[in-house]
Amino acid sequence: MEKMGAAGALVFMLVTMYGIADAQLVQNFYSSSCPLVESIVKQVVVTKMSQTFVTVPATLRLFFHDCFVKGCDASIMIQSPKGDAEKDAPDNLSLAGDGFDTVIKAKQAVEAVCPGVVSCADVLAIAARDVVSLSGGPFFNVELGRLDGLVSLASNVPGNLPQPNFSLNLLSWIFRKNNLTEADMVALSGAHTLGFSHCSKFSSRLYNFSSSRTMDPTLNPAYAQQLMSQCPLTVDPTIAVQLDPVTSLTFDNVYYKNLVDGKGLLTSDQTLFSSRRSRQMVRDFAANQTKFFVAFASAMIKLGRLQVKTGSQGEIRSNCAAFNA
Repeated sequence: MEKMGAAGALVFMLVTMYGIADAQLVQNFYSSSCPLVESIVKQVVVTKMSQTFVTVPATLRLFFHDCFVKGCDASIMIQSPKGDAEKDAPDNLSLAGDGFDTVIKAKQAVEAVCPGVVSCADVLAIAARDVVSLSGGPFFNVELGRLDGLVSLASNVPGNLPQPNFSLNLLSWIFRKNNLTEADMVALSGAHTLGFSHCSKFSSRLYNFSSSRTMDPTLNPAYAQQLMSQCPLTVDPTIAVQLDPVTSLTFDNVYYKNLVDGKGLLTSDQTLFSSRRSRQMVRDFAANQTKFFVAFASAMIKLGRLQVKTGSQGEIRSNCAAFNA
């Protein structure tokens, strides 16, 4: 069992109560066929994290982007010579390569021990859990048994991923499409305690908010000045800013404290506190990290159940970047 403190033990206990999901997914799915799979994936994640911390937000974001487009089936991993796979869609071009590399290397390590047994989709799900727990977040049991999808099209992506300028209503709508509640959405947004965003995703909040206001009034003025210094009008488009300006290398609840202070980087972040409907949840998570961890772990498990492929709907790829011949 994973070593954990009192808060981690509470998360583990509460999330374990969810038990088995649908008939397709179960904890310890590979207990007989590949009993070491989780420890193998974890070791690869530990090694990648020692090389670059970008591994953490990159892998977590990869899992989210995969699941929200036609389900958790590793279709995001496919490389197409025509440039028309999911990863080639404009919304996915900013996915960091370290997330893909983590999954590919973990799959290779698993294949060396259990060839043809574990799907890339399950490797990604395990790796996403591990980057969270290894960076200070909750440990939870991952439900397994997914197959890898047989379709990966860039044309499936538009309209299926949240955008940085989304209002609370739009965020709730797109999560509801995926059987996730508004509470799940607020909890999963806490993943923005890690990672970064390019200036173009939020510069309108600084320089061109509306016809009557130059700056978004929900922005903390001191934070806005800090962002302007990092993202001037003529900024290099490759420049990125940490989503959490306080504890960017730790998975914690500071993201929510930032929202209370008007330091949400994206419109879709700050709207969680600006909107009355979700404001109390933000306050609750800001005040109680364990409460956030329990909610996040529960929401991650629900996210992992989206449109699971079984039977003839999928396969177990030998190479995560290519469909089997």
